Amino acid sequence: MEPDTRVVMEATGRYHEPVAALLHSEGIFVSILNPLLIKQSGAGSLRKVKSDPKDALKIAKYGLDNWSTLREYTPMEAIRQQLKLCARQCDLYNKNIVMLTNNLISLSDKTFPGVNELFSSPEKADGHLKWVDFYRSFWHCDCINRMSPDAFEERYKKWCKRKGYHFSTDAADALYAASCGSYTTLPRDNNAKLLVTVAADQLIALRENQSKLEAEMLNLCKQLPEYETVMAMYGVGKSTGPHLMAELGDVRRFPHRSSIVAFAGVDPGVVGSGKMQLSSVTTSKRGSPQLRKALFQVVSTYVKCKPENEAVYQFYAKKRDEGKPFFVCTTAAANKFLRIYYARVKECLNAAESATQVEEG
Repeated sequence: MEPDTRVVMEATGRYHEPVAALLHSEGIFVSILNPLLIKQSGAGSLRKVKSDPKDALKIAKYGLDNWSTLREYTPMEAIRQQLKLCARQCDLYNKNIVMLTNNLISLSDKTFPGVNELFSSPEKADGHLKWVDFYRSFWHCDCINRMSPDAFEERYKKWCKRKGYHFSTDAADALYAASCGSYTTLPRDNNAKLLVTVAADQLIALRENQSKLEAEMLNLCKQLPEYETVMAMYGVGKSTGPHLMAELGDVRRFPHRSSIVAFAGVDPGVVGSGKMQLSSVTTSKRGSPQLRKALFQVVSTYVKCKPENEAVYQFYAKKRDEGKPFFVCTTAAANKFLRIYYARVKECLNAAESATQVEEG
């Protein structure tokens, strides 16, 4: 194979990764392209043809036209790859948790209306919610109101002790009153019990697995050099921090701070033709939706807490005082936060690399 040979391929899910890693290990120049770049480059034909040979020609044409600017593929570190996979699995579980939670609330409307609104306890470290565990045990109003108030209070006290929850006499009285004042549309029989317990067990199991993944993500993040820097940033917590590090990876792969903003899809769009220039355009949203979600969770902390000394909030307040809509202000704040993140993390990674080289030298 000639020394100037280059392999250009599209990023198609996970299918390209083994091939790219193998070719890279053999010393072959490999460039992974975003499929959107290939699509926007055009096929040079009016015909609409979709086949593997035609796609290969389009990719080869793009590679030849942009030969000098092709970026070489570098394999992702094992820790960062594991972290990103955990983050994507966590997002998938979260979607299923929302679906199963809505399903359980729908079932509770038939056997114990409003039971999910009777508890305000926060989520436990293992992912358990008090109202889900309670509804799993007392799956019908008749499970409570057929007992005397004192008998239920004693049973509820034992249940709280067994499950590790705080017991309150007032809470027991409120639960008993709610069970007596509710009208159910399903009878207390084995069929209703099966529906509720199966749905609750699925939700509990999924929440437990999600909490395990989040704990694993935090352990992986602690092995990265930028962990302390990221977690020290205002608005970043034990949930958003690992997701940011998972989605952004090594920020040094972005040549400019505008590149990382475009990668996240929070850069303002540009629409104009002739004398027409739109002043208010939606963001490009070309990047990772998981990353944008984490960014807006961070920005929401700035909006709620209003830290006057933070540059991100100052930028948000400036846009708000200019009369910009709320979404425009939050997007601008996310853009600002991402630029600060890029500068701090890049400096941290460069310092860690320099320290490693000095130790090895």
